[in-house]
Amino acid sequence: MIRSILEGYIENTRDFVLAASVEGAEQACEICETKKIHLILMDVQTAHRENGLAAVKKIKQTDPGIRIVVVTSLVDSGILEQAKCSGADSLWYKDADETMLMQVITRTMAGEHIFPDAPPVVEIGTAKSTEFTKMELRVLRCLVRGMPYPRIAEKLNMEVVTVKYHVTNMLRKTNLKNKLQLAVAVSDAKFVVDLACEEEG
Repeated sequence: MIRSILEGYIENTRDFVLAASVEGAEQACEICETKKIHLILMDVQTAHRENGLAAVKKIKQTDPGIRIVVVTSLVDSGILEQAKCSGADSLWYKDADETMLMQVITRTMAGEHIFPDAPPVVEIGTAKSTEFTKMELRVLRCLVRGMPYPRIAEKLNMEVVTVKYHVTNMLRKTNLKNKLQLAVAVSDAKFVVDLACEEEG
């Protein structure tokens, strides 16, 4: 549905011609090898759970002249930094309107890099997303992946008791009952995500 809306935005302007519209990040990479593409609107997670940011990096390595605007509804703060590291030229949140998107596209094509200062604020239980610490966010990403406490502790190089401490603090902030409710709540709000092909570490 979102892809159809974006198609309409492009087709409604005289400044751009829609070269292709595909559902997968890997398909986008393939099209860039066969067509002369000037601009890509790339979602963070595409069909078949393909990692759009990994595709951005691959495309930029092959043809750095292609401008890429990452579009996402994910408010995970890590996405913003990952988009920059992948080589994306700009980032646009899907809840913004058509006029704003076209402004981002135009400015990006002119050589600017448009990135918001921070992702939108969402509510997790009774807490706002801005109330979580960086370490709590790291623990949350592991919880969303379904990792048990010992695995989280190993991955984040901390004691199991420290992991439980962070989870307890987050449950207190959100007034949620357990870690499962917490993981579901942050996933539903798209506050933290488990991207396919995301690097460990």
